Amino acid sequence: MARTAREKSETGIYHIMLRGIDKRNIFLKDSDYEKFTEYIKKAKEKTAFTVFAYCLMPNHVHMLLKVETEEVGDVVRRITVGYAQYHNIKNGRTGHLFQNRFKSEPVNTDEYFLVVLRYIHQNPIKAGLVEKIEDYKWSSYNAYINKDTLINTTFALNYFKGIQGFIAFTLEETEDQCLKYNPKKRYTDEELEETISLLVDKSLLHTLDIASRNNILKSIKETTGASNRQLSRILKIGRGILDKI
Repeated sequence: MARTAREKSETGIYHIMLRGIDKRNIFLKDSDYEKFTEYIKKAKEKTAFTVFAYCLMPNHVHMLLKVETEEVGDVVRRITVGYAQYHNIKNGRTGHLFQNRFKSEPVNTDEYFLVVLRYIHQNPIKAGLVEKIEDYKWSSYNAYINKDTLINTTFALNYFKGIQGFIAFTLEETEDQCLKYNPKKRYTDEELEETISLLVDKSLLHTLDIASRNNILKSIKETTGASNRQLSRILKIGRGILDKI
């Protein structure tokens, strides 16, 4: 069966998640985490991309990055191929280290950029690895506090009134869910209509200007994960409009 085409980002910004094959740990020692960040640095020397955040967990990796001249898949391969070879040689193993296809989602709005930024940095807390975010060595959180050339902190910090605003935002208790942890749900039409009614008065959609309407439709799509066919039926909006959005 042919693979589904990867959804492209309008902004060039993606949330990436890499998992170890069969959920195996991809980092066994501190030196492994350090080596992975070295491969990010090496990749940045060879092509233009920006890293806004990362978190290296024992069996998976999150990155928030913006691609420039290369496709996101090419950038991810630049990072992972070298690390996989290093890991296999070091540990006397062969074969794939990562699941065959990494997961990605486009980050097209300021609001979702901040959600992903916080979600990535909160990963070690939610996994119970540390009690304080700043105690986790293998994420970019401390780079925002102490500065690190690997990470572009300026872009994200522009959303806040100083570093304390960033810290307060990151430490907020949330139920943010991204990528794999936000599986697509199947709704009956009645369930979907009820869910949408909690988000917006759908009768207003036809009174809004196109830009405002499209922003609300994007939010409904991201929140519910429902198909465009079903959303078209419930919202009384042409499927072609939803497909374009």
